[in-house]
Amino acid sequence: MKKKASPPIKIVKSSGDQVRYSEEKLRRSLGRSGAPPGAVDAIVTTLSGEIYPGMSTREIHNRAFALLKEYRDTCASRYKLKRALYELGPSGFPFEKFISALLNHSGYQTLTNEVFRGQCVSHEVDVVARNGDTLTLIECKFHADEGRKCTVKIPLYIHARYEDIARRHYTEAPGTQLKPAWVVTNTRFTADAEVYGKCVGMYLLSWNHPRGKSLKDRIDRYRLYPITVSVQLSSREKDFLLAREVVLCRQLLQAPYYLDHMGVSEDRKKRILDEFRLLCNLKT
Repeated sequence: MKKKASPPIKIVKSSGDQVRYSEEKLRRSLGRSGAPPGAVDAIVTTLSGEIYPGMSTREIHNRAFALLKEYRDTCASRYKLKRALYELGPSGFPFEKFISALLNHSGYQTLTNEVFRGQCVSHEVDVVARNGDTLTLIECKFHADEGRKCTVKIPLYIHARYEDIARRHYTEAPGTQLKPAWVVTNTRFTADAEVYGKCVGMYLLSWNHPRGKSLKDRIDRYRLYPITVSVQLSSREKDFLLAREVVLCRQLLQAPYYLDHMGVSEDRKKRILDEFRLLCNLKT
Protein backbone atom coordinates (compact mmCIF):
# COMPACT_ATOMS: atom_id res chain seq x y z
CA MET A 1 0.00 0.00 0.00
CA LYS A 2 1.34 3.40 -0.99
CA LYS A 3 2.39 5.55 1.97
CA LYS A 4 0.17 8.58 2.44
CA ALA A 5 1.98 11.89 1.94
CA SER A 6 2.38 14.09 5.02
CA PRO A 7 0.17 17.21 5.03
CA PRO A 8 2.03 20.46 4.28
CA ILE A 9 3.30 22.37 7.31
CA LYS A 10 1.71 25.79 7.79
CA ILE A 11 3.86 28.57 9.26
CA VAL A 12 2.85 32.07 10.36
CA LYS A 13 4.01 35.26 8.61
CA SER A 14 4.58 38.58 10.41
CA SER A 15 1.17 39.73 9.11
CA GLY A 16 -0.48 36.84 10.93
CA ASP A 17 -1.32 34.97 7.72
CA GLN A 18 -0.64 31.25 7.55
CA VAL A 19 1.33 29.99 4.55
CA ARG A 20 2.79 26.66 3.51
CA TYR A 21 6.42 26.17 4.56
CA SER A 22 8.62 26.19 1.47
CA GLU A 23 12.01 24.55 1.65
CA GLU A 24 12.82 25.97 -1.79
CA LYS A 25 12.11 29.53 -0.65
CA LEU A 26 14.37 29.05 2.37
CA ARG A 27 17.07 27.63 0.11
CA ARG A 28 16.90 30.68 -2.21
CA SER A 29 17.14 33.16 0.66
CA LEU A 30 20.15 31.33 2.09
CA GLY A 31 21.76 31.25 -1.35
CA ARG A 32 21.42 35.04 -1.66
CA SER A 33 23.55 35.40 1.48
CA GLY A 34 26.56 34.10 -0.45
CA ALA A 35 26.72 30.76 1.37
CA PRO A 36 27.94 27.91 -0.88
CA PRO A 37 25.57 25.06 -1.88
CA GLY A 38 27.05 22.67 0.70
CA ALA A 39 26.41 25.06 3.59
CA VAL A 40 22.91 25.81 2.28
CA ASP A 41 22.12 22.08 2.09
CA ALA A 42 23.32 21.50 5.65
CA ILE A 43 21.31 24.42 7.08
CA VAL A 44 18.15 23.46 5.18
CA THR A 45 18.46 19.87 6.41
CA THR A 46 18.87 21.03 10.03
CA LEU A 47 16.00 23.51 9.83
CA SER A 48 13.61 21.17 8.04
CA GLY A 49 13.88 18.82 11.00
CA GLU A 50 12.99 21.63 13.40
CA ILE A 51 10.01 23.20 11.60
CA TYR A 52 6.65 22.68 13.33
CA PRO A 53 3.07 23.78 12.49
CA GLY A 54 2.44 27.36 13.63
CA MET A 55 6.13 28.29 13.75
CA SER A 56 6.64 31.94 12.89
CA THR A 57 8.72 33.09 9.93
CA ARG A 58 10.73 35.21 12.37
CA GLU A 59 11.68 32.12 14.38
CA ILE A 60 12.77 30.37 11.19
CA HIS A 61 14.77 33.44 10.11
CA ASN A 62 16.46 33.73 13.52
CA ARG A 63 17.43 30.05 13.52
CA ALA A 64 18.78 30.26 9.96
CA PHE A 65 20.71 33.40 10.92
CA ALA A 66 22.29 31.61 13.90
CA LEU A 67 23.33 28.66 11.72
CA LEU A 68 24.76 30.98 9.05
CA LYS A 69 26.70 32.90 11.68
CA GLU A 70 28.38 29.64 12.73
CA TYR A 71 29.44 29.22 9.11
CA ARG A 72 30.52 32.78 8.18
CA ASP A 73 29.72 36.20 9.66
CA THR A 74 29.38 38.01 6.33
CA CYS A 75 26.83 35.49 5.06
CA ALA A 76 24.82 36.01 8.25
CA SER A 77 25.08 39.79 7.78
CA ARG A 78 23.68 39.66 4.25
CA TYR A 79 20.96 37.24 5.32
CA LYS A 80 19.70 39.68 7.98
CA LEU A 81 19.39 42.59 5.52
CA LYS A 82 15.61 42.83 5.84
CA ARG A 83 15.81 42.92 9.65
CA ALA A 84 18.67 45.44 9.40
CA LEU A 85 16.39 47.87 7.56
CA TYR A 86 13.88 47.67 10.43
CA GLU A 87 16.73 48.63 12.76
CA LEU A 88 16.98 51.99 10.95
CA GLY A 89 14.31 53.26 13.34
CA PRO A 90 12.26 53.84 15.34
CA SER A 91 11.97 57.43 14.11
CA GLY A 92 12.68 56.57 10.48
CA PHE A 93 15.20 59.41 10.24
CA PRO A 94 18.14 57.00 9.75
CA PHE A 95 16.14 55.34 6.96
CA GLU A 96 15.88 58.69 5.14
CA LYS A 97 19.64 59.13 5.53
CA PHE A 98 20.18 55.61 4.23
CA ILE A 99 18.09 56.26 1.09
CA SER A 100 19.95 59.55 0.61
CA ALA A 101 23.30 57.73 0.87
CA LEU A 102 22.15 55.06 -1.62
CA LEU A 103 21.33 57.76 -4.16
CA ASN A 104 24.60 59.59 -3.53
CA HIS A 105 26.45 56.43 -4.55
CA SER A 106 24.29 56.25 -7.69
CA GLY A 107 25.41 59.63 -9.00
CA TYR A 108 22.85 61.93 -7.37
CA GLN A 109 23.49 64.92 -5.14
CA THR A 110 21.06 64.71 -2.24
CA LEU A 111 19.64 66.78 0.58
CA THR A 112 17.25 65.65 3.30
CA ASN A 113 14.29 67.38 4.92
CA GLU A 114 14.06 70.29 2.48
CA VAL A 115 11.01 72.56 2.44
CA PHE A 116 9.37 73.38 -0.91
CA ARG A 117 6.66 75.94 -1.42
CA GLY A 118 3.72 74.68 -3.39
CA GLN A 119 1.01 76.67 -5.09
CA CYS A 120 -1.20 76.24 -2.02
CA VAL A 121 1.02 75.36 0.97
CA SER A 122 4.63 74.45 1.86
CA HIS A 123 5.80 70.83 2.04
CA GLU A 124 8.76 69.18 3.74
CA VAL A 125 10.38 66.63 1.42
CA ASP A 126 12.34 63.73 2.95
CA VAL A 127 15.00 63.42 0.23
CA VAL A 128 15.72 65.74 -2.70
CA ALA A 129 17.94 64.16 -5.37
CA ARG A 130 19.56 66.30 -8.08
CA ASN A 131 21.22 64.88 -11.19
CA GLY A 132 22.32 67.57 -13.63
CA ASP A 133 19.29 69.73 -14.37
CA THR A 134 16.78 67.18 -13.05
CA LEU A 135 15.26 67.10 -9.59
CA THR A 136 13.55 64.12 -7.91
CA LEU A 137 11.42 64.49 -4.78
CA ILE A 138 11.37 61.38 -2.59
CA GLU A 139 9.13 60.50 0.33
CA CYS A 140 10.35 57.76 2.70
CA LYS A 141 7.81 55.68 4.60
CA PHE A 142 9.46 53.72 7.39
CA HIS A 143 7.52 51.06 9.27
CA ALA A 144 8.83 49.36 12.40
CA ASP A 145 6.07 46.74 12.18
CA GLU A 146 7.03 43.94 9.77
CA GLY A 147 3.43 43.09 8.92
CA ARG A 148 2.48 46.64 7.94
CA LYS A 149 2.22 47.57 4.26
CA CYS A 150 1.98 50.91 2.46
CA THR A 151 -1.63 51.20 1.28
CA VAL A 152 -2.89 53.23 -1.67
CA LYS A 153 -3.47 56.18 0.68
CA ILE A 154 0.29 56.82 0.79
CA PRO A 155 0.92 57.38 -2.96
CA LEU A 156 -2.40 59.25 -3.20
CA TYR A 157 -1.25 61.68 -0.52
CA ILE A 158 2.30 62.02 -1.89
CA HIS A 159 1.03 62.59 -5.43
CA ALA A 160 -1.21 65.44 -4.24
CA ARG A 161 1.76 67.10 -2.51
CA TYR A 162 3.94 66.61 -5.59
CA GLU A 163 1.32 68.19 -7.85
CA ASP A 164 1.09 71.23 -5.55
CA ILE A 165 4.90 71.67 -5.63
CA ALA A 166 5.06 71.09 -9.38
CA ARG A 167 2.52 73.80 -10.17
CA ARG A 168 4.70 76.40 -8.45
CA HIS A 169 8.04 74.91 -9.49
CA TYR A 170 7.46 75.23 -13.23
CA THR A 171 6.82 78.95 -12.92
CA GLU A 172 9.77 79.67 -10.58
CA ALA A 173 12.46 77.24 -11.83
CA PRO A 174 11.76 76.55 -15.51
CA GLY A 175 15.37 75.47 -16.17
CA THR A 176 15.11 72.49 -13.83
CA GLN A 177 13.13 69.42 -14.84
CA LEU A 178 11.05 67.94 -12.05
CA LYS A 179 11.09 64.15 -12.39
CA PRO A 180 8.21 61.91 -11.21
CA ALA A 181 7.99 61.62 -7.43
CA TRP A 182 9.28 58.56 -5.58
CA VAL A 183 7.82 56.77 -2.59
CA VAL A 184 10.27 54.46 -0.79
CA THR A 185 9.40 52.05 2.02
CA ASN A 186 11.28 49.40 3.96
CA THR A 187 8.23 47.12 3.86
CA ARG A 188 5.88 46.44 0.92
CA PHE A 189 3.15 48.17 -1.07
CA THR A 190 -0.35 46.79 -1.44
CA ALA A 191 -1.45 45.81 -4.95
CA ASP A 192 -3.69 48.90 -5.16
CA ALA A 193 -0.79 51.16 -4.21
CA GLU A 194 1.37 49.69 -6.97
CA VAL A 195 -1.43 50.04 -9.54
CA TYR A 196 -2.07 53.66 -8.56
CA GLY A 197 1.62 54.54 -8.60
CA LYS A 198 2.00 53.13 -12.11
CA CYS A 199 -1.16 54.89 -13.30
CA VAL A 200 -0.03 58.38 -12.24
CA GLY A 201 3.63 57.84 -13.17
CA MET A 202 5.14 57.69 -9.67
CA TYR A 203 8.15 55.52 -8.89
CA LEU A 204 7.47 53.11 -6.02
CA LEU A 205 10.44 51.40 -4.39
CA SER A 206 10.04 48.81 -1.64
CA TRP A 207 11.74 45.75 -0.22
CA ASN A 208 10.48 43.61 -3.13
CA HIS A 209 9.31 46.13 -5.78
CA PRO A 210 9.96 46.67 -8.65
CA ARG A 211 11.15 43.17 -9.51
CA GLY A 212 14.88 43.14 -10.24
CA LYS A 213 15.30 46.75 -9.10
CA SER A 214 13.83 46.54 -5.60
CA LEU A 215 15.48 47.90 -2.49
CA LYS A 216 17.04 44.54 -1.64
CA ASP A 217 18.24 44.14 -5.25
CA ARG A 218 19.88 47.58 -5.29
CA ILE A 219 21.59 47.06 -1.94
CA ASP A 220 22.97 43.63 -2.88
CA ARG A 221 23.96 44.64 -6.42
CA TYR A 222 25.97 47.69 -5.35
CA ARG A 223 26.91 46.32 -1.91
CA LEU A 224 25.57 49.42 -0.19
CA TYR A 225 24.75 47.71 3.10
CA PRO A 226 23.52 49.62 6.17
CA ILE A 227 25.74 49.35 9.24
CA THR A 228 22.85 47.59 11.00
CA VAL A 229 23.65 44.36 9.10
CA SER A 230 26.82 43.99 11.16
CA VAL A 231 27.15 41.03 13.51
CA GLN A 232 30.27 42.58 15.06
CA LEU A 233 28.85 45.93 16.19
CA SER A 234 26.73 46.10 19.33
CA SER A 235 23.33 47.83 19.37
CA ARG A 236 24.83 50.73 21.34
CA GLU A 237 27.59 51.15 18.78
CA LYS A 238 25.11 51.10 15.90
CA ASP A 239 23.02 53.77 17.62
CA PHE A 240 26.15 55.90 18.15
CA LEU A 241 27.03 55.73 14.44
CA LEU A 242 23.48 56.32 13.21
CA ALA A 243 23.23 59.41 15.42
CA ARG A 244 26.26 60.75 13.53
CA GLU A 245 24.70 59.92 10.15
CA VAL A 246 27.06 57.02 9.48
CA VAL A 247 24.51 54.71 7.84
CA LEU A 248 26.49 52.75 5.25
CA CYS A 249 29.25 50.22 5.87
CA ARG A 250 31.27 52.12 3.25
CA GLN A 251 31.00 55.31 5.30
CA LEU A 252 32.55 53.68 8.36
CA LEU A 253 35.38 52.30 6.21
CA GLN A 254 36.04 55.88 5.13
CA ALA A 255 35.89 57.19 8.71
CA PRO A 256 37.15 54.37 11.00
CA TYR A 257 38.07 56.92 13.68
CA TYR A 258 34.47 56.66 14.92
CA LEU A 259 35.43 53.27 16.34
CA ASP A 260 38.22 54.97 18.30
CA HIS A 261 35.68 57.48 19.64
CA MET A 262 33.67 54.56 21.02
CA GLY A 263 36.72 53.04 22.69
CA VAL A 264 36.74 49.94 20.48
CA SER A 265 39.87 47.83 21.00
CA GLU A 266 42.32 47.37 18.12
CA ASP A 267 41.44 43.68 17.85
CA ARG A 268 37.68 44.36 17.59
CA LYS A 269 38.30 47.31 15.29
CA LYS A 270 40.11 45.00 12.87
CA ARG A 271 37.28 42.43 12.99
CA ILE A 272 34.65 45.11 12.35
CA LEU A 273 36.53 46.68 9.45
CA ASP A 274 37.33 43.26 7.94
CA GLU A 275 33.62 42.38 8.12
CA PHE A 276 32.69 45.62 6.33
CA ARG A 277 35.37 45.21 3.66
CA LEU A 278 34.10 41.72 2.86
CA LEU A 279 30.51 42.97 2.72
CA CYS A 280 31.50 45.78 0.38
CA ASN A 281 33.66 43.42 -1.66
CA LEU A 282 36.85 45.38 -0.90
CA LYS A 283 40.25 43.86 -0.26
CA THR A 284 41.15 43.22 3.37
